[in-house]
This record gives sequence, C-alpha cells and structure tokens, in this order.
Amino acid sequence: MDVHELRKHAAALRFTPQEPVRWLAPKELARTAVKVGLAAVFADYADKREIQGALQAELLRAPLANPGAEEIWIDFVADLGDGFEATYSVASALAAARLAVAGRVLLPRGSLLVLGGDQVYPVASTTAYEDRMKGPYRAALPSAPDQPLMLVLPGNHDWYDGLTAFLRMFAQGRPIGGWQTRQTRSYFAVQLPQRWWLVGLDSQLGSYFDDPQRRYFESYLSPRLLPGDSVIVCSAAPTWVKSNDEPNAFNSLHWFDRNIIRTRFNRATGIREDTGASIRLWLTGDKHHYARYAERLPDDGPGSDDALPPDPRRRQMVTCGLGGAFLASTHRLPNALPLPPATSRMREKDDPPPVFALTQHTYPDAEESRSLARAIAKPWSRYWLPRRNPGFAVLAGALQLVLVLMTSGAFALAEGRLNPVDALRRAGTDDLLGLLCTSVALFALPFVFGWGNGLLRGRRPRAPSGAIVAVLFQSAVTVAALSVAVAVARSVPPSWNGFWLLAILLVVAAVMGAFLGSQLFALWVLWTDRGLVAEWQMSGQSIDDRKGFVRMHIALDGTLTLYPLALDGTCRDWLLEEVADTPAAWLRPVPETLPTVRFIEEPVVIMRTEVPGA
Repeated sequence: MDVHELRKHAAALRFTPQEPVRWLAPKELARTAVKVGLAAVFADYADKREIQGALQAELLRAPLANPGAEEIWIDFVADLGDGFEATYSVASALAAARLAVAGRVLLPRGSLLVLGGDQVYPVASTTAYEDRMKGPYRAALPSAPDQPLMLVLPGNHDWYDGLTAFLRMFAQGRPIGGWQTRQTRSYFAVQLPQRWWLVGLDSQLGSYFDDPQRRYFESYLSPRLLPGDSVIVCSAAPTWVKSNDEPNAFNSLHWFDRNIIRTRFNRATGIREDTGASIRLWLTGDKHHYARYAERLPDDGPGSDDALPPDPRRRQMVTCGLGGAFLASTHRLPNALPLPPATSRMREKDDPPPVFALTQHTYPDAEESRSLARAIAKPWSRYWLPRRNPGFAVLAGALQLVLVLMTSGAFALAEGRLNPVDALRRAGTDDLLGLLCTSVALFALPFVFGWGNGLLRGRRPRAPSGAIVAVLFQSAVTVAALSVAVAVARSVPPSWNGFWLLAILLVVAAVMGAFLGSQLFALWVLWTDRGLVAEWQMSGQSIDDRKGFVRMHIALDGTLTLYPLALDGTCRDWLLEEVADTPAAWLRPVPETLPTVRFIEEPVVIMRTEVPGA
C-alpha cells in the first residue's frame, strides 16, 4: 500500500504518514518564516540549555547490551523527519539486522544510532515528532533484543520551539521502538571501545557554548582523556564549510577542540596541560548532501585538492544530511578550508591552521548537482517550482493581478485619462510597442548590467541575482501582461462593454502571472549563486530520492572505518503487519520496491591518535 492508503491505518500505526514539506508553498513559507523569526528574537530568552544544568548528567557508554565489547558498529543519520517515504526508507535500512550493500557486502546494524539534528520539519512539536520521526522509526524496528542505543542532537528546526518537544521526546529515557534513549540533556559524551569517544554538541542556532554544557564536558570528558585517545565530534551544522563565507563560524568548535579535547585545566597545578587526545572525525548534517573534507598532511606533495591519496593519518570532516529531507546541492562547496581562517577574530588559534580539502566523491556529485538544480525552472519537470509547491502559482497570479491594476492606472494617467479601460481601448500602436520594449528592457537590464560590469572589471560575466533583479523580472511580467491587454482591447469591437475589457485585463494578469511570473521567479532563483535564495534551487523542489547515512566500525586494532551509504531511490509500497506483544503495527517494504543500498565512495579508514614517542 502507498502512503495515502497507510493514512487510513493511522490508528494501527499510531502515527499519520506525512508528505514532504513544500518549502516554497505560500502557506508553508509564511508559517516557517514566523517560527524562524520568533526563534531568532526569543532564542536567548527561551534557551533551555541553561535550565538543563539542573538535570541529572552522566557519562554514557556503548554498546548497551555488551558493555565489555571490544568493537562496535555505529550509525549516523541526520535531517530525517520530513516526508514519510524518504524517512521510512532510511529507517528501514538502519533497522535491518544485516544490510546488503550493492549485493556484495553485509554490514551489521549499529549498536549505537546517532541522529545528527533536524529530527522534524518544518518546526518542532510533539505531534510533528510522532508523525515525522518517532512513528516511522518505531514501525521500522518495533523491538530489538540487542537494545541499540539512540542519541540525538538538536538542529535548528528542533530549536524553533525552544527545545521543549525535543527534551520530552529524547531526554526522558523512553524507547523509540527497539532503540533505547539514555541521554538527559541535548548534548552528551559516550565512551566507546578501543579508547574512542563520541561527543554530541548543542550549539543552539549557531551560538556560543553555554556554561552548563561547558562544565559537563570539563567534568565528564576532559579529565578522562588519556594520550592516544581519539574523539568523534558530532555537531548540528558544518561550520567548517560556513567559515569560507563567515570567518568566525568555526570558532566555537575550534575552542572546544583546543580547550576540552587537546588541553584541560589542571586545578592542582593551576595551569593548562595537554591531554594527548585529538579529534579524528567531525560529523554533521544540516546540509542535505554528502561531502567529505580530508586533512592535508605536512608530507603531502603539490597537487590538486581533490586528489589527496587515502591515508589513515588524515583527520576527516564529513557532512551527511541525507536522512529524509530534500536533497541539497554540492557544486558550490569550497575546495579547501583553512581552519580557522586567518581572518577569524579568535584570539587563540592554530598557527598555521590545518587545511582540509574537499575529496572527489560527493553525493550528488557536482555535475549531477548542477543538473538537478535546473529542474526548478523546467516547466516540463515534476520538480518545476509551481508544480512542486501548491499555491505558488496562485500567489504569483494574485500578485500580478494587483500589479497590473496599479500599472494600468498609471498608464491611464500617462495617457491623460482617468479610466484605465478607456485608456486601453484608445491606446495606439506606438503605445503597444512602447510597452513591449519596456517589458523586454526590464527583463534584459540585469543581464546587461551584470555582464557589462564583469567585462569592465576584467572578471567572468555573472548571471543576475539580488532582490532588485527579482523585482525587475516581475515588473517585466506586469508590463507584458498590460501589453497583451492593450492588444486585446484594440482588437475587440468598440461596442464591447468596459466591464468585459476589465475582466479580460484581470484574466490576462492572473494567467500570465501564474505561469510567466512563476517561471521568471524560478529563473531568478536558479541564477542566484549564493545565500538563502540559492538554497531555494533545491529546497523548492523537495527531492525525496537520493538518501543515505554513514555506518562506522571501530575494529579490534582501534581503527575506525567509515562506510558512506546511499539509497538512490525511496520505497513507495509497504506491507502492514501486526506484531505480537507490541502496541503498534510493523511496516515492511515490499521487497520488489526496496531501494538498493550502495557505497557513495570506498570505505574511509581513520587510525587512532598517535602518541608521540610511542
């Protein structure tokens, strides 16, 4: 049965399967904008991290079922609580006792599952968590004798209600299907086998580390670190990538690395001392793609940044936000990142900074990313902007209707008349040509200015972008609609009533606005090369295929191996089964529709921290 049929069984499932969020649908856009605005204004007042200082805290250990284990499998998935089909497809792959990868490798299920942020879209609430995350994951794994541990980090969408629903869902020790929750705060430290540690950081919408969180890590993590210990740090956003445009974006994570992991304050001596530990892997989501940055080593020879040979000594920075939300682009990622950048305002930073280079394999790759982005402006594609976002064409048509009425009034005044309909009826050929030329000029002006400015400055000509360009494009549609109305008014018999001419004007404005206005908006989004608008190229399509996660293995020799996994499709047909001694039904994908899991790239091996002189 498909998702629509599953909704009829919401009582048995104990949740209601949801459609993917349509981010540029007017209703959703307005609702999310209000929530984001409130979160930005009241973030400091609703910051529950200070309150969490009063909650019980402890160091966690994994795996739960076998505390003395000498190896462990770990899963990491992020950005998951969106449409049911994508979210459940990933959840079912995570829940499989043994996952077949490309039909040739069997990987056991993780004893530890880390959810890396944004467990629900568009905004957090108890109902939204039930329908978009908890329900699908419980249905994928209703029970598990090995008791895999689930740890959860809050992302920006989890923070939009001040973290209220997040703490109720994940910090009270309640199981989610077969997965067990043990954390009591929005951050955690976990002791793993073979002298590895897993750390989850909560940076609350990208801000500072609060005092209770700092004291937690100073009490439970830093004093226990020994020379040679290795750390995996999970954060809610890839601030290392953001540092390319915002030099201070990585400062908080760099401070944590220097002052919690690599050094600690010795109260007995009153000085800071080296721990001998280091962060070997940074993991995050937030950006809904897969990308890996590898550390350049001092003995690396000259060469391109994307051709670094595999070397287990390299530290790695991995973004994998493929858990269920819309697919994001990769073709704008910077090739190299000095961390922190030289322009960072941070006082104490590594000098020279380590440099991390983007590796060859991203998901989607750069070429496919560019191709996918173009679909937002292709009317024949199912991912065309107004087709993918219900109500957008209506909004564009209504906007043009208002603009055309205003412009027709101005046109009438310019013609020395008070009645717009009369002005349209009496407009001459020169007026029509003038309107057509004005429409073309409004559309072409951004290109002429952008390309001309690039040539004058000796730079590569750039496509138009910016809010002014969007206004010019919509103005071009308005004048074009008025031109059509003038042409129609000139061709109808003089005996026609003015009411019918007005009706024609309104219909022309609405139809041209719905199609042409939507199309020019989509083109503007496509041509914009940076900022929030550029992100709309993919979020406006809500692509629910091409998902994935990272599976990791800490082996007996202490090496950590990353297995980046992709599901190129999503399951759209399920079987509903009742399970004895469980209150909810169990969903199983129909085998013929189960997407194949494959490697995004070959497994990445990371060695444990080296001890000098050992």
